[in-house]
Amino acid sequence: MALVVAQEVPTSSSMAVPHGPAGVGEARHRMRDQLRTGGMSESVIDDAVLILSELLSNACRHGRPLRDSLTADGDVRAAWRVDTSGRLTVEVTDGGGPTRPVPATPSVTAHGGRGLNIISALAKDWGVRDDAHGEVTVWVVVQDDTDSARRSEDFASRVTAPAVSQIPGLDFEDAFDDLD
Repeated sequence: MALVVAQEVPTSSSMAVPHGPAGVGEARHRMRDQLRTGGMSESVIDDAVLILSELLSNACRHGRPLRDSLTADGDVRAAWRVDTSGRLTVEVTDGGGPTRPVPATPSVTAHGGRGLNIISALAKDWGVRDDAHGEVTVWVVVQDDTDSARRSEDFASRVTAPAVSQIPGLDFEDAFDDLD
């Protein structure tokens, strides 16, 4: 007789992450393991892990640590949950900062500033929530329905500009006529 033990897969998780790059990898691994164990599709997990990385990087770069942090340098809080309808939400909370999280328009040569644009391209929805204690939470809905958790398009096709031939008013047929 075989004994089958049902393992309860966590539908939510929250963890303190050191304010800085040190804890980002641990948070990504924990999220990946929990979502994979929960049966989430690999493409959604990949998007969620990238989103978590971007949110944590932004919190450490632009936000202060939380006031009640457990480490000397401070913490930020990472959380994710899958609700009963299959909606996956990722949140990162920090102690607030001098600016509000908004997508930037970085130059071509800029080394950063693309995080919220990447999140916008991957997410179903996202936003910012402030609380009375000065904490700021950036939340992202990664997937609305885990039953249809497959990308209909790959990332490149969702963020790439249209082909030049599809841009109205640009006609290159006559551009090289005088070269004959």
